[in-house]
Amino acid sequence: MFDLGVLDESEARIMNPQVLAFVGDGVYSLFIRQKLVLNGKLKGKDLHNQVTNFVKASGQSNFIEKILPLFNEREMSVFKRARNHKTLSQAKNASIVDYRRATGLEAVIGYLYLCGDVDRLNQLLMLSIGEKDEN
Repeated sequence: MFDLGVLDESEARIMNPQVLAFVGDGVYSLFIRQKLVLNGKLKGKDLHNQVTNFVKASGQSNFIEKILPLFNEREMSVFKRARNHKTLSQAKNASIVDYRRATGLEAVIGYLYLCGDVDRLNQLLMLSIGEKDEN
């Protein structure tokens, strides 16, 4: 088990949105992989294909459409700051709109993770796979 280095909310809020998205990308990918593996019905290439469907920019953009109305003020602020952040990165196999929205989603996930808000993080992530959080 590893120790989460939890940041104060104010520290996380001012962090570079690309850094938040970097962390969020890893958290989201691991969450999806874990759920698919624990489901136990897929193997090898099928696992990879399913993970890709969730974590690619268009998949994340579709997911954000569902959960955007659920964001509180802080989450919306992080999302917008990351979505609108100027970057030199180019979208691969995605529209710029999907890429920016996916970056916003990843930043919110990274923000919640770094703040240690596990309950809220789980609530939103469970929605990404069509499940309701039991809390």
